[in-house]
Amino acid sequence: MHQETLAAGDRAGTAFVEQTKRQIESGGVPATLGAGAAAFLLSDEAQGITGKFLAAPYDGWADWPKHLEELQRTDIFTLRRIVPKDRGMDWQ
Repeated sequence: MHQETLAAGDRAGTAFVEQTKRQIESGGVPATLGAGAAAFLLSDEAQGITGKFLAAPYDGWADWPKHLEELQRTDIFTLRRIVPKDRGMDWQ
């Protein structure tokens, strides 16, 4: 993905290209971070957390159990597919 961003150049946006270059130079996000997030979501510690979208490097997922009630009663960290019926349309 980084190589595609670099190939896109200005079409990807100057700031995003520069950020991508910095990530490449620093080695990017270690695979262990994503693996740790996956292991967390599969663990008993994450019981009650469902339907959430997680960006492992940014979302502070290790602290989510402290905020279980908030996670369950709000749409934070929720990725939602909106279909016509959700907007009062019946053409689907």
